[in-house]
Amino acid sequence: MTDKLAIAIAQIAPVVGDVDGNVERIRKGRAQALKLGADLVVFCELVVSGYPPEDLVQKPSYQRACREAVEALAKDTGDGGPAMIVGAPWTLDDDLYNAVFLLADGKIAATRYKVRLPNYGVFDEPRRFTPGPDYPEPTEFMGVKLGLMVCEDMWLPGAGEHLANAGAELFIVPHGSPFRKTSLQEREMAARDRVTTTGLPLMFVNQLAGQDEVVFEGASFVMSSSGAVQHRCPQFAETVMLTNWRKDNSGWVCAEGPDTAWVGGEEMIYRAVTMAVRDYVLKNRFKGVVIGLSGGVDSALTAAIAVDALGADKVHCVMMPSRYTSNESLEDAEQCANALGVSYRSIPIEPGVAAFDEMMKPAFGNLAPDTTEENIQSRLRGVILMALSNKFGNMVLTTGNKSEMSVGYATLYGDMNGGFNPLKDIYKTEVFALCRWRNANHASDLKGPKGEVIPERIITKPPSAELREDQRDADLLPPYETLDQILEMLVEKEMAVRDIVAKGFDEATVRRIEHLLYVAEYKRRQAPPGPKVAAVNFGRDRRYPITNGWRDR
Repeated sequence: MTDKLAIAIAQIAPVVGDVDGNVERIRKGRAQALKLGADLVVFCELVVSGYPPEDLVQKPSYQRACREAVEALAKDTGDGGPAMIVGAPWTLDDDLYNAVFLLADGKIAATRYKVRLPNYGVFDEPRRFTPGPDYPEPTEFMGVKLGLMVCEDMWLPGAGEHLANAGAELFIVPHGSPFRKTSLQEREMAARDRVTTTGLPLMFVNQLAGQDEVVFEGASFVMSSSGAVQHRCPQFAETVMLTNWRKDNSGWVCAEGPDTAWVGGEEMIYRAVTMAVRDYVLKNRFKGVVIGLSGGVDSALTAAIAVDALGADKVHCVMMPSRYTSNESLEDAEQCANALGVSYRSIPIEPGVAAFDEMMKPAFGNLAPDTTEENIQSRLRGVILMALSNKFGNMVLTTGNKSEMSVGYATLYGDMNGGFNPLKDIYKTEVFALCRWRNANHASDLKGPKGEVIPERIITKPPSAELREDQRDADLLPPYETLDQILEMLVEKEMAVRDIVAKGFDEATVRRIEHLLYVAEYKRRQAPPGPKVAAVNFGRDRRYPITNGWRDR
């Protein structure tokens, strides 16, 4: 039995479905761990298949490819280099498991199955996997009894306590833990619960990836047996980092490891969304993105995020002015594009508006103009952006924020057109805060220029869709500071109307916002995906019926 262990954390970015590519990523991580002198290298949950694989994992050919990959990786460990802990889907007796493997000495030395399958929020694993039949037993490596758990088994009592009672000496937990504003605190609390009840140290290994709406930011860590986070891997960056463990009279202690500072607040949210945009665009093999740059705050922030994700050469911005577009918007959009260094063009929509007026005149007759004509303008812009996307192979990024998506302040087939929406889970008040953060800050993983990239006037002027004369968002909506508070209580907290009113909000306003939230569900079902940021996002988390007669009375 050894009294020293060198364990590498491999925080890598697997791609769902790319089994061959993931095998190469794992091999590259193992080679780096070898150079660091590791005895063992630990990868994230379902690293072979990518996570979450959704219903793809039910395809028999995919299951076979994952099994063959695990067997090939096991053979790699016969070369005398580091052993590996990897995760993969695994079929046994017609049951499909979420499994983790110890690969050592050229073979699969141990297999453990995930017992607690999450079925909330972004997770619906019981739809696809069979729970492990029993809590896992300790896994022996170099004479040390490792407590291997998979993700959710750490979060709930049971598996950890069983492992400790069976003689486990330290916990290793491969994870696919998605990003949200509160993820760092929630992970620490769950890990501390297992550590406190067992007295064992814990290694938390998370993946790094933007996968459709879900973001995994890494932030792997080691927690001591006293419940303190000792060592941290970076957020939003691939890395292979070594931890050195020794055994003393009190048990196993992590004596050395990475010491990266974690960020929070606006920087954390901004970098998470930036990574989501980069991964979504590049993994889906688009050349770049095209954005309708209106001179407003949402499109300006979207353009900044896109440049920071992809580089200015891959971002193409288009101003599409109408008779209602102000000179300030024209100036602000051009100034923003110049500050970001993106390509920029103007395509006026007035010829199209005039053509539609003429086309629809026989049908509309003498009916007065209303939101129909406003929506035609928005939909013309959507047609222009999609035409540019089709012609040049760039994905359209939409620019609607969570406040607008909540109450339906958006036009189907117009400003909702596109492939991905970076701001879909970000309220309007947060949009302003992110703009101010980006103008004052930068980070090494951001590709855009330093300094002010969003002109101050864009942030301070009253928001407007500019689809009619003297239009302001405030004409139809309460101030965003009020609206966003009400929405957070309705969406994230599922609070009753009377409880929101009891906090001092106007009852008629709350009821109106609740009604708009419900009737806009049909729009959200047709909206492009966007990265999850809040505790509850639309689509993955909040799944309400479109036809819905309920109102909280």
